[in-house]
Amino acid sequence: MPDDVKDMEKSPYISYNCVKIVNNAAVVTNGSHTDTIYEKIAMGYPARDALALSLLAMDYEKDSLNTPRIAIVLKGDAAFLGIVTKDGLNVSGFHLLDGECMMVSTYEKTAFSPLVIDATSADDVARKMYDLTFEKPVCAAGVYQVDGGFEMGVYNGQ
Repeated sequence: MPDDVKDMEKSPYISYNCVKIVNNAAVVTNGSHTDTIYEKIAMGYPARDALALSLLAMDYEKDSLNTPRIAIVLKGDAAFLGIVTKDGLNVSGFHLLDGECMMVSTYEKTAFSPLVIDATSADDVARKMYDLTFEKPVCAAGVYQVDGGFEMGVYNGQ
């Protein structure tokens, strides 16, 4: 949710579920497509298919910035990361090691990049992602696997 509820009148794209857990998988996105991907996985779709179908159907956001939709599904040591931009769709699978993640950001880093961070919790992941060098950081959300489940963390500079 935005700090000022009046901001909701300016853009329908700024309030949404960014993290949901389903069937031992974490779904993390930058938009309302979280719910669509979550529902497809709950229905039994494989993670890659849920991502690809949802991103293709919802497309990039038709705002003044042509905002890409980004999503990841994490389950065990497997991750599927997807992005749909004005120019295309990319959904890729990765196997992750301890301390490793794949990163993408909405405007400044739309190609997948490996990143190693030293974190011990979801809040720590979110804080360290937020503190990376970006022109206009807004917030960061992270998930951290613990004992077969997930912790969720968010940091917005406050």
